[in-house]
Amino acid sequence: MKTLRIAGIGLTAATALVLTACSGTDQASSGNSSSSAPAPMSSSSAPMSSSASGDGMTTNADVFGPACAKLPQGNAPGSLDSMGPQPVASAASTNPLLTKLVAAVKATNLVDTLNSQPAITVFAPADSAFQALGDAKFGELAKNPSQLAPILQYHVLGKRYDAKGLAAASDVTSLNTAGGPLKVEGTGDNMTVNGAKVLCGNIPTKNATVFVIDKVLTPGTNKN
Repeated sequence: MKTLRIAGIGLTAATALVLTACSGTDQASSGNSSSSAPAPMSSSSAPMSSSASGDGMTTNADVFGPACAKLPQGNAPGSLDSMGPQPVASAASTNPLLTKLVAAVKATNLVDTLNSQPAITVFAPADSAFQALGDAKFGELAKNPSQLAPILQYHVLGKRYDAKGLAAASDVTSLNTAGGPLKVEGTGDNMTVNGAKVLCGNIPTKNATVFVIDKVLTPGTNKN
């Protein structure tokens, strides 16, 4: 598959560059799949990152949301401990919530692109979010990378944010700048992104903070 050039989406070198419930969740940073993920999850009521540096990095203790309990535990593939040391696309490939997203990322040759970015934020639609589109629609998009890529880019920010940083920013810009800003509202279990509920947020990976969401975000739909 062809490698997507970040320059093609107007991303600067400094912020160069998905996730389903995330269904976010598949390869090694070199493009090969690798299983990994971090450890115990914090309770779903723990909303904000403990990081005081403001760099958007999080730890396992910062993870929150009702779907976090569905992640594998301990050092099992897809667990927090397993995903943490891996770049985001490789980490997502082991996450049981993000199998559809991973398939979409592979279909658009974005694995290496995502893994190579130094600091990004990924809103990863869970599998259930893609299922809402229907198998026929998903299959159609998967066969048309030129249509699918801008949708995936709309789920990625060229800056790394934790939940606290997103709430403070309120409006954030994705790699798909033509899609318009993303509106972040609420905090903790009540946090939404363009109306999509955060199912498991503040998930740490080597180069990204991941937020599994319950809808596929559509470019150009935020009118705020």
